[in-house]
Amino acid sequence: MHELFRHLAHRASERLGSPWAFAFALGIIVLWALAGPFLGFSTTWQLLINTATTVLTFLMVFLIQNTQNRDTRAVHLKLDELIRAVKAARNNLIDLEELSDAELDEFEDEFRRIRAHKTTRPRTKVTE
Repeated sequence: MHELFRHLAHRASERLGSPWAFAFALGIIVLWALAGPFLGFSTTWQLLINTATTVLTFLMVFLIQNTQNRDTRAVHLKLDELIRAVKAARNNLIDLEELSDAELDEFEDEFRRIRAHKTTRPRTKVTE
């Protein structure tokens, strides 16, 4: 089930995120707007577009969330590999996303102090 959804979500995100999909959606909106005068701008005419956009938006939320989760996971794995491979890097920074907000705040404060220390040091001129 997971693999089927991953495959379908990946293919759908490729197609629905294309300029052609945007042009198609824009065309539907234009056709709907042009149909308004012929349908007397009725409540059925309005309900049609409202229902369609609501259903599509509902489905797209899950598609976007799935795609975002996969991208975020891949980025984290790549960063974890870089941290692991660089000898000077601290391995305790791997899986930071699993820490509590308080623990993340501590790391953020530490890096803020490091940045502040670097900006207060006088810059030396590099000569060739």
